Amino acid sequence: MAKIDLTVMKERRERAIERAREKNIILPTLAQMKNPDLIPDKIKEQLKDVGLWDINPLNLFRISWRNEAKESGGQFGDVNYLELPKELTGVDARIVVLVGKWFPTGAHKVGAAYGCLAPRLVTGQFDPTTQKAVWPSTGNYCRGGAYDSALLGCESIAILPEEMSKERFEWLEKVAGETIKTPGSESNVKEIFDKCWELRNSGEDLMIFNQFDEFGNYLWHYTVTGSALEEILKMVMGPDDEYRGFASATGSAGTIASGDYLKQLYPNSKIIASEALQCPTLLENGYGAHRIEGIGDKHVPWVHNTKNTDMIVAIDDNAVVNISRLFNEEEGKKYLAKQGVSAEVISQLNLLGFSGISNVLSAIKAAKYYEMGENDVMLTVLTDSMELYGSRIEEMREEMGEYTEANAAADYARWLQGESTDNMEELRYTDRRRVHQLKYFTWVEQQGKTYDEIQAQWYDKNYFTDIQEQADAIDELINKFNEDVGLL
Repeated sequence: MAKIDLTVMKERRERAIERAREKNIILPTLAQMKNPDLIPDKIKEQLKDVGLWDINPLNLFRISWRNEAKESGGQFGDVNYLELPKELTGVDARIVVLVGKWFPTGAHKVGAAYGCLAPRLVTGQFDPTTQKAVWPSTGNYCRGGAYDSALLGCESIAILPEEMSKERFEWLEKVAGETIKTPGSESNVKEIFDKCWELRNSGEDLMIFNQFDEFGNYLWHYTVTGSALEEILKMVMGPDDEYRGFASATGSAGTIASGDYLKQLYPNSKIIASEALQCPTLLENGYGAHRIEGIGDKHVPWVHNTKNTDMIVAIDDNAVVNISRLFNEEEGKKYLAKQGVSAEVISQLNLLGFSGISNVLSAIKAAKYYEMGENDVMLTVLTDSMELYGSRIEEMREEMGEYTEANAAADYARWLQGESTDNMEELRYTDRRRVHQLKYFTWVEQQGKTYDEIQAQWYDKNYFTDIQEQADAIDELINKFNEDVGLL
């Protein structure tokens, strides 16, 4: 019941193969995304002439955490990460972040989109010659989906809230076949789902790749992001260090799946789920709106393994927007230097987009709550960078005036050094069950899931491990698809 459907539809698969042949598309496997050493040398050589954001099928092989950090011609190396010093975080624990800027489109969601698309493409369930691909999103996922669709030469529809940053819409205008703006902000996910139902009932031949209930999203992060985080631990941990936990905003609950991977390796580690304080859905069954772009809420994603979540943390969106100025305004950088933050770290703070800042704050709160010391390691993810939020800095400058040293001192003291252990909850078994049962109102009452399915998610101990075990089967289907396309 929980598995990703791998039923092959032969005639539609043949048309997908023909389209891939026509567009010179070779599909990467999950194994190649984890370990680019497995990518054919011929493809690596061709990538030397390809820009990171180019609409080029070769860039499918750059859906990896191991891309060389350059705009064009990059190859592969170690996982991209950054360790944040105590002078910045205010805690003794080692806060280490996985960097998402160096994906095509500048955000890791292109991987989640591929994770949803690939199984349906190689089985023939999705026919790129006749169907439109619909990508419901609170920001970056629909950009990744539109990118993948453009490579396939198929029509796409990107759906995202109208209040997302200008940069997202400007890029989508060039790549997506159609962009639909739904009312509200990243908190307004139901409006996105309502639009999907409207499209389903329109009679158009389309397929909706809903990241919130597509287990391809979960599996891509479990397999690829989880492996990348494991590699970081191998690089940074000394003999006396201990990995303590992984923090991630829930959003579509894809990224947090990598915590499941790590917990299987480190059973005593914690998984910290975070959300916006202004919309405390998991923490207080609450609602509202917030400014931490990209972490949709007011529901529990179908793919969230709530039974494996140890703590919920709520982050004030005021902290996020003010820290974004501290990290990116010149007066903020000067002030950080005075506090002992190195020039090297300051030069890389633009790697933290809004949700990345929120994730770091979640890791800091967990480190304070569990009284972590200098040999304790917390991991989190920077899903994108400030490259997608430059207009927000301009808007804040216009609204609040120029950023001064006094502003920097206040933001540093209040939002970084002053981060506290309020607005967080360590989950008991019954608390986890409460969060899981919130899925009912969205997925059973509104989106067509069944009572038996939601019960199985909680009571079937193999529900999520069954999904995790499908990676090899999907890779086998991808390899057979490539073989039939004939470009290798």
